[in-house]
Amino acid sequence: MTSAHAEIPQNKQGHAGNTPVEELSGAVNDSFDTTLESLKELVSIPGIAWASFDPKELDRSADAVAALVKAAGMDDVRILRCDKADGTPGGPAVVARRPAEDGKPTILLYAHHDVQPPGDRSLWNSEPFVAEEREGRLYGRGAADDKAGIMAHLAAYRAVTQVLGDGFGLGVTFFFEGEEEAGSPTFRTFLEEHQELLRADVIVVADSSNWKVGVPALTTSLRGLVDGTFEVRVLDHAVHSGMFGGPVLDAPTLLARLIATLHDDDGNVAVAGLVARDDVAVDLAEEDYRADASVLDGVKLAGSGTIASRLWTKPALSIIGMDVPSVDVASNTLIPAARAKFSMRLAPGQDPGSAMDALKAHVESHAPFGAKVTFTPGERGNAFSTDTSSAAAKVALWALGESWGVKPVEMGIGGSIPFIADLMEVYPDVQILVTGVEDPDSRAHSANESLHIGDFRHAVLAEALMLARLNAEGLKG
Repeated sequence: MTSAHAEIPQNKQGHAGNTPVEELSGAVNDSFDTTLESLKELVSIPGIAWASFDPKELDRSADAVAALVKAAGMDDVRILRCDKADGTPGGPAVVARRPAEDGKPTILLYAHHDVQPPGDRSLWNSEPFVAEEREGRLYGRGAADDKAGIMAHLAAYRAVTQVLGDGFGLGVTFFFEGEEEAGSPTFRTFLEEHQELLRADVIVVADSSNWKVGVPALTTSLRGLVDGTFEVRVLDHAVHSGMFGGPVLDAPTLLARLIATLHDDDGNVAVAGLVARDDVAVDLAEEDYRADASVLDGVKLAGSGTIASRLWTKPALSIIGMDVPSVDVASNTLIPAARAKFSMRLAPGQDPGSAMDALKAHVESHAPFGAKVTFTPGERGNAFSTDTSSAAAKVALWALGESWGVKPVEMGIGGSIPFIADLMEVYPDVQILVTGVEDPDSRAHSANESLHIGDFRHAVLAEALMLARLNAEGLKG
């Protein structure tokens, strides 16, 4: 093979138990240039599931993914969708299925082909929908989140079917969603309509991150999420700030005072009744967190406890939008009402409904100067935690360590994947694994999103090893 990309070193022992490590490494290496070119082609398609973007591009993305699935050797390939609550069609999902042989488990491999909008193009160092290699990374929207997840699944499947041939009897289902970045509005309906088609013993969600470049991770916890808005109103209508200002404070000022009650002086969330723990097994160095989060020099970090617990096992409350007049159109009036949108991440073990009730009670009881506060709940999603003693988790951890050559980290993620709760409710006995191809500098959702090409190769091999081991041993305890 001739390639500009470094190959995975071959395992000298060749096999680990019944798993042909050397052969799988070779198969991944031999096809890696093709895998990377396919990923570049997917990145070139701006498939965005938001109503303000051209739906034909999302359909084109689904068609391209379906073609790649067929080329990987799957015969039963379908593009399916469900309608949203308002009757408009949901995003196109690509589903392909290979039935398991008798006595073999079935594994469902999930990723999503839709992407975030590019945002301000002036912030990109290259065109967002033209994949570009620079210094060992592949840049482009969706290069990491989550088209690399799709290609990791497909390349691993190709490698294991090539090496094992007729000896591969594992059931495999591909489920490549087409609306994840838009909040998966039809996901639950889709699961219920296609419950048997998607039924599996193990589900791998390839939409997370590794610990850092060169160190893999299995995501063992995700925070839950609630969001919504609260409005502060003090007047029936705007009035002249000179003639009436003084005895009454404007709504933006009172909204700011209400927002200030959400955290204590140390920056901890001050809403009573929320779950918070400080018992993580690993921690992040403050300098690493500052670098990864681009924290400015001199800015004090908020909260107490370890950095990792503040990210993974404690709540985080952010104001992500405000409705107040912009500076450019401001007039000398007392503003009657102002509104803020909140996003609150929840620790594992927190019931989202209880969290929403606690936040509602807080803002209503802390209404400044008797202002009228209207709380409007929004979306909610459960937290997630992995049973690392499960057979699937043990195989995954082994495969990650074998591929990277270093011990994987069992890490939490501060973010949320709300649809995992739907998977757990529809398939209560399934073992769910959350893996990923990103690293702390991937900048998913931001300008200059990128994928570390070397770690991408390791991710492909790790999944191939996992498929081969599950094929050989099943789900033994």
